[in-house]
Amino acid sequence: MWENMANNKYPIKKHPGIFGYDSVSNRFNGKPDTCLYITLKIDGKKITEKVGWLSEGYTPQLAAELRAKRIRDARHQGEVKTSRDIREEQRKVNRTLEEIKSHYFNSTKGAAIKGKRTDLNRWDRHLAFLGEKSVKELSQLDVERIKRNMKEKKLSPATIDHALRLLRRIVNHGIEHNLCPALAFKIKRPKVHNIRTEFLTPEEATRFLDTLNKWPRRDVARMVKLAMFSGLRRGELFKLKRDHLDFHHGLITITGPKGGKDVTIPMSPPVRDLLQEQLTFLEKEEERRAKRYRNTTRKAPIWKDNGFIFPGIHGNQRKECCAIDRIKAAAALPEKFRPFHGLRHHYAVLLASSGEFNLDQIGQLLTHKSSEITRRYAHFLPEAQRRAADRAAEIITAQATSGKEEQKKVINLDSKK
Repeated sequence: MWENMANNKYPIKKHPGIFGYDSVSNRFNGKPDTCLYITLKIDGKKITEKVGWLSEGYTPQLAAELRAKRIRDARHQGEVKTSRDIREEQRKVNRTLEEIKSHYFNSTKGAAIKGKRTDLNRWDRHLAFLGEKSVKELSQLDVERIKRNMKEKKLSPATIDHALRLLRRIVNHGIEHNLCPALAFKIKRPKVHNIRTEFLTPEEATRFLDTLNKWPRRDVARMVKLAMFSGLRRGELFKLKRDHLDFHHGLITITGPKGGKDVTIPMSPPVRDLLQEQLTFLEKEEERRAKRYRNTTRKAPIWKDNGFIFPGIHGNQRKECCAIDRIKAAAALPEKFRPFHGLRHHYAVLLASSGEFNLDQIGQLLTHKSSEITRRYAHFLPEAQRRAADRAAEIITAQATSGKEEQKKVINLDSKK
């Protein structure tokens, strides 16, 4: 800006507080073009603000009117805002998507998201190209571009849906925290029909249990068995602590489940036995760790007992179960079967197909937040529904038969008369 102006500023006659800089290269009406500025003092602070060039239509009179307005605003509202201040304020309430994304993931809510790392990877892969755009600049065309790019990569509708949900969450966060205006259109997500329910056949379940019964790492085998007999999610198993077990009332407390609030589920006899075996194993393991380095010069690794039922390295919370794929291979399970997730589905399918549980009961055992999630298992209820229909037919038939008997009695009485 300044390289196009002469170094000397000069006051504009008959207009206090207005001065100009002449351009060294641009000319207007045969003379050097002049850039007008205003100066004023508010609470002892001197403020300078650019107004504009004569060639742009700005005149000393317009500059004087702007200066008078700034002084009035300061006098009656307590603060004067220059054009730069106004632009900065507008920018603050119209941040870029990259800024809003950072604010979201650094917020208390965003930092607590269980899938934060997955969401960040999702942003980097599919949404980062929109980072420099503000929400005000975002258009339906940009959303269609996201869909097109992901379809070209042959990604599933569910993956596209997750990406668009993330974009919507970030925008809603910006609106909530006054970082951007409301979106001018609704983000249309693709229809998802790829819900997959996994379960084991009786033969596969038998092979799986036989493999677990022979598996050398008994603590890992118990953990996988617990998933099979309780329907607990992988993360819930990894976070399970001694304090969460109530053997007196036969309850397990699940802290921070996918649904949000802490919940309790009943402790079945097989689950009780598995947990008691694991607690005994942990006590003996503590003794083994103490003995292992007793007669060696090697220093025992630091172990901190954090109370986890299935602890990871050094007693910290477990992050992975590396043996699960080897167990799956040893049991010759289908390639597409996802062990922990599949065992949870298997648990629900067996409950549904038994005919002894309704969907509400299954949802409570699985700690589902909404009954709509449990409804995916409804098609495994036909046997129970068939038995209910048969029983209903028996009741209706019995009622009709008793009605005929009553009619016969009435006819016989009439004939005797």
